[in-house]
Amino acid sequence: MALITLRDVTIAFEGVPAVEHVSFQIDRGDYLVVIGENGSGKSTLMRAMLGLLHPCGGAVRYGDGLKRNQIGYLPQQTAVQRDFPASVEEVVLSGCINQLGRRFFYGRELQKKAREKMALLDIENLADKSYRTLSGGQQQRVLLARALCATDALLILDEPVTGLDPGATQEFYALIRRLNSEHGVSIVMVSHDLHGSMADANKVLVVDRGVSFCGSIAEYRKWHRLEAEVE
Repeated sequence: MALITLRDVTIAFEGVPAVEHVSFQIDRGDYLVVIGENGSGKSTLMRAMLGLLHPCGGAVRYGDGLKRNQIGYLPQQTAVQRDFPASVEEVVLSGCINQLGRRFFYGRELQKKAREKMALLDIENLADKSYRTLSGGQQQRVLLARALCATDALLILDEPVTGLDPGATQEFYALIRRLNSEHGVSIVMVSHDLHGSMADANKVLVVDRGVSFCGSIAEYRKWHRLEAEVE
């Protein structure tokens, strides 16, 4: 059953379309890799799925019990964010902010959830460490735990291995594979690392201000070969 469905979605900025007539869906259990050139509309589509942008045409629908605020998001990090002066536990807990309601403090239940997510990603021992002192790979695990505090259903990851060394990259992919295959978390990953990101994916979406291709890995490889022959 579809978690998110985009139907004929068009999004424009100051009257200029960033993406036009986009239709696809994310099913429960999917591992979708989104690829495309810079400026092709990948980030625009991710923000639309998160409810941060509203289409001027078409619609984004949530299904199978998923709500807009129940999507985990791991954006690209900036230099300022990498130097954020907070403890690991504080960063992870911030992923529970949509569950605070009218409360001003994280209660025991949310603190327990944060600890469970840290344990799942093998960073519980880093809870009291300063986030800014961690390696790039450790920081990505912290941000992934933060995203998981928001969801058990769907993660959207924007270029998650950018800047990581080869070892940390492989460890991160292994974590995502385990979350998808063992814990049933659906994955949407924007990536330029085609070889690494497609190793475990079951679907590919190629974006060029619209949908150039959407289908299985096997179908993508066939389509890509035909495109190369045409060129």
